[in-house]
Order: sequence, then C-alpha cells, then structure tokens
Amino acid sequence: MENILIWAVVIILVLIIVLPYIINERKSRKADHARKKEAVFLGADRTIAQHPQIDALKCIGCGACVEACPEGSVLGIVSGKAVIINGLKCVGHGLCEEACPVEGIKVGLGDVSKRDDIPVMDEYQQTNIPGIFIAGELGGLALIKNAITQGSKVVDYIAKNLTPSTHSSINDVLVIGAGPAGLSAALTAKKNNLSFQIFDQQAAGGTILQYPRKKLVMTKPVEIPLYGKLTKPEYRKEELLDIWKQIENKFEIKTVIGEKLQDIKKENGHFEIVTQNGITKAQTVVLALGRRGTPRKLNVPGEGQAKVMYKLMDAETYQDNHILVVGGGDSAIEAAMGLAHQPGNTVTLSYRKDKFFRIKSRNDQRVNKMIKEKKLKVIFQSTVKEIGESDIILNYPEKEVKIKNDYVFIFAGGEPPFGLLKKMGIKFGGGG
Repeated sequence: MENILIWAVVIILVLIIVLPYIINERKSRKADHARKKEAVFLGADRTIAQHPQIDALKCIGCGACVEACPEGSVLGIVSGKAVIINGLKCVGHGLCEEACPVEGIKVGLGDVSKRDDIPVMDEYQQTNIPGIFIAGELGGLALIKNAITQGSKVVDYIAKNLTPSTHSSINDVLVIGAGPAGLSAALTAKKNNLSFQIFDQQAAGGTILQYPRKKLVMTKPVEIPLYGKLTKPEYRKEELLDIWKQIENKFEIKTVIGEKLQDIKKENGHFEIVTQNGITKAQTVVLALGRRGTPRKLNVPGEGQAKVMYKLMDAETYQDNHILVVGGGDSAIEAAMGLAHQPGNTVTLSYRKDKFFRIKSRNDQRVNKMIKEKKLKVIFQSTVKEIGESDIILNYPEKEVKIKNDYVFIFAGGEPPFGLLKKMGIKFGGGG
C-alpha cells in the first residue's frame, strides 16, 4: 500500500512538472507552424543576404538554434525540424550555427548562381575582372566583423601578388567606400607599405552614419588591422564613429570626401577610376560600397522641399514638431521611436503593408509598447500622396486623410549600385 502511495505521488509530481512543459511545447510548435505559413504568404521566409542553411538530415529538432537567435523569429521548429520562419530578419551573426549540437547549420549565402544582386567572386573576393575586388556588404554578407575581415583579407592578397607601382601617379590600391570594410582595406594597405587612396561620398563610417543616435551595432570581437581588437559584442553608433575617427587620425588615413563612382576602365595595364571630379589611376580597386546606394524617393508632389529627409542624424534636434516617418524596416522604426522620445513631438509612422514582419525582435517589442502607450501612431496600409508645406496627404484603401506636418523622414531603401557595376563588366550570380 505504501509503495502504491509513493508511486502515485511520483506520478502526480511528474504530471505537475512535465505536463505544462509538454503543453507549452505543443503550443510553441503550433505557433511556429502558423508563423511559417504566414511568412510564406508574405514572402518573409525568403532570404536576401546571409542566412542559416539547415541540414535536415542532421537536424534533431532540439530548438537550440531558435533559442540562440537574438532576433527571436528567424528560425522555428516545424514537423520536428528547424526551418527558416523569417529570413529577412537574419543579420548573420552565426549564433545559431554555434549553438547547434550536431553541426547541422551553416550561416552563409547559399547558392548564389541565380542571385542577380550578388557579384561573382573567387575565394579572395576578386570579381571576374582581375584586379577589382569586393569587400563588405556589397558582397552579400552583413555585420561589421565580416566587413573588417574581408577588407583586410583582400588587401593582404593584393600585397602578396602585386608588384608595387613605380609611377607616383598610379596608386597600388584605390578603395571606394570608407565604411568598416574600406577602412580595414586602407589600414591593411598601409601595413603592407602599399600606396593607396580611399574615396567616399561622405565621411568615414559608411552605413553606420545612417543609423539613429545611440543605436546598438553588433560587431562581435574582431581585429582591426594596426589598431587592435574590438572586444565588445555591441557598440553604440557614436562609440564606433569615435573609433573610426581615432583610426583616421592615428594612422593618417585621409578619406577623399565627395567622390561618387561613375565608371572604372582598364587602360595601359592599370585602372582609371572615374568620378564626377576627374580620373584617378590605380593598379587594383577595392569596392567597399554599401548595398543601399542612393536613397529611393517616393516621387510624389512636394518631395523636393527642405523638410523632407532620407536619414536621421540627431533626433534631439527635432522637438515640438509634427513628424511623419515613412517605411516599415528597422531604420524607419528606430528613427520613429527616437523622434517620439523627444519632448513635444507628435510622430506618425506610415507603412504600406498591414503589419511589420521584417524588423528585429527588439524593435518589434519596443515599437508595440510605444504604440500601446500612445507615444507613437502607426498607420498601416497607407502611402504618401502629397507633401504640403504644413501638412501631408496620406492614401488609405478607398480614402485619404490630411495630417499636420513639419518634417518628413523617408526610409524606403536605396537604389543599389548593381546596375553601374554590371555596366562596368562585373558579373553577378544571375548573370551580368
């Protein structure tokens, strides 16, 4: 009798402890099924840059990769296997790959043979045109760590295979772009005693310059040539820009500002790089350009006004204003939240779709909290019809509305440089 009671107590305790876990696990799997179905419908399961490549034969469905992902919704478990739920949210940090106990995940670009936005490159990032290399996000891989590593790798390879020029007018290396990849390339050129120049349309920093104030940027520990190691996993935007400035001053890296690439031609054994300011000669070229390119415009009446901007540099300068932010990506969300935190601002976010589905989980949580607290207004399924001097007209399905407005920030992506590069003869995965 006593044994029966003991076993009864054990069974009850097991049910109390295990049953809720089983129920929650089933709910989680059911939710993943629903999310996967919705992602397929919205196209969010498709990947653009690097992403987890899952070996279904190795996967044991443990969920370690799902738990490791800081974005929270890139991966899920469906039918006992890990699958991509929202590939657009993947930033390529690789924590899922590290967490997988059976080595069933590799983070990378996968098959790029049909991708017309990924240049054809060899193992040293050299394009089909010998002497022209690509480093950074233009090659498809995000993350500052990848950009810095590639910039260094490319120029180390150049240094080992290049006979330095004897003509003072011909650089050994010309670097286009002063973001993390470009600065790393320039530092590596200096380390190898190569003659070089670095061009950019704006100041050093690249895409980081477009980030809202105090944005956390994931770097992971990485070694910067000559400078040393960035040891923290994340830095604020301002910290990184301060580091870039220190690097420029300490190692005398002088970026030539205001140079927009127009063409690259091979002449007499060297390259002639054409910008709006003239021609610069170099033996090799490192394209450390971003993928966004020129900001994409809405092409609506009134967009040419001074109050319309395509990046937010300092949210604190905008107070007591009626502001419209256009877009549904992380940049738009972060800008809207930053502006909404400033005293006296009334901030409206206009997005053409019916929900956010490709923003980082941290942003998703924060923006929904601000919407609930009525600190930020979001108008889904809306587009800008006209921008007036003191108001804006938004189009809804079957109606339109006019709202008061002082400033407009448009985050509609950019016109990437792919067309220009193809014109130069650089081939892409999907063909030139």
